Amino acid sequence: MKAICWYGKDDVRVDTVPDPKILNQSDAVIKITSTAICGSDLHLLNGYIPTMQKGDILGHEFMGIVEETGSEVKNLKRGDRVVVPFTISCGNCFFCQKEMFSLCDNSNPNAWMAEKLYGYSPSGLFGFSHMMGGYAGGQAEYARVPFADVGPIKVPDELEDEQVLFLSDIFPTAYMAAENCRIEPGDTVAIWGAGPVGLLAIKSAFMLGAGRVISIDSVEERMALARQAGAETLDFNDEEGVLELLKQKTGGRGPDSCLDAVGLEAHGTSMGAIYDRIKATAFLATDRPNALRQAIVGCRKGGTVSVPGVYGGLLDKMPIGAAFNKALTIKMGQTHVQHYLKPLLARIKGGEIDPSFIITHRMRLEDAPEGYASFKHKQDNCIKIVLKPGQSAATTNGH
Repeated sequence: MKAICWYGKDDVRVDTVPDPKILNQSDAVIKITSTAICGSDLHLLNGYIPTMQKGDILGHEFMGIVEETGSEVKNLKRGDRVVVPFTISCGNCFFCQKEMFSLCDNSNPNAWMAEKLYGYSPSGLFGFSHMMGGYAGGQAEYARVPFADVGPIKVPDELEDEQVLFLSDIFPTAYMAAENCRIEPGDTVAIWGAGPVGLLAIKSAFMLGAGRVISIDSVEERMALARQAGAETLDFNDEEGVLELLKQKTGGRGPDSCLDAVGLEAHGTSMGAIYDRIKATAFLATDRPNALRQAIVGCRKGGTVSVPGVYGGLLDKMPIGAAFNKALTIKMGQTHVQHYLKPLLARIKGGEIDPSFIITHRMRLEDAPEGYASFKHKQDNCIKIVLKPGQSAATTNGH
């Protein structure tokens, strides 16, 4: 089959690789009909996530048709159309029983790697390094799905792929991030980043009762979509400064909650942002937490900072004194995707939200390397790319 494989920093290729097979009787093999390039994939492209190996298959947002199941799989059968969560979870361990699926104890065969860095291991993840299990990802024609009774959710025929594809990751990620904000009716929520997660977090915050959402970004096409989603917008590079503008917009009190949808590769023009870039360039730091610093300093006293943006290593110059003295709550983590699948599918079916509004580009699987470059460099107004394995250029018209 064809698959998108990682070969190093800024080097992804279309390869022909062996088709996946059932390895355990709880597995399923999925023929992929739609897959996507995620902002987290750019961390791999940029070389920020350790333990990647040449030839690793990328991708953790995908869906398709069940091709084959192991004998222990009872909930799925050949021909079922499913969305696959990016978190791989056993369903039986202490954490899965508490529906904290991204903390599964049994799905990462390389847990020892993560334990060395983090103390404990999270769940296995599709296409996201050997430290997270070394599982082949979903930017391919087929994928093996472990614990198939626990992860994939069947989707109704009347919904298009693009309406439900993002149940695999970014819609639950955005919704959990908004839920972590502990939104009360009428609250003001500030969201750093108007990429795909940030845009869906705007929608999620409103669904949970926010009165105002302030979106902070510097890319005009993203900010335009944020406004269409109902948010006010601030330019990250405004000369008055984001923190001062947030005070002005909230009567000096600050937002009730702040959400960092940027993560470890934050940009900026402040001294802190320049410091981050210099240290990362010199290999003296792993992550650039400029947006997170601003979220902590900008949040009102007694507020909540929610962090769905991915962080992978060590952070420097964090304003822990501000967090402590303002009595902030900070909530973060990989998404417990399986917990959100049914309720969010119901919201899509009920017409409350159509997550496909973020899609700007549709491409063949073979065009993924060009797609990665466009996404990374924000070319051609690129916000979200959906790849269509097995389809021709005529049916994936680019926009």
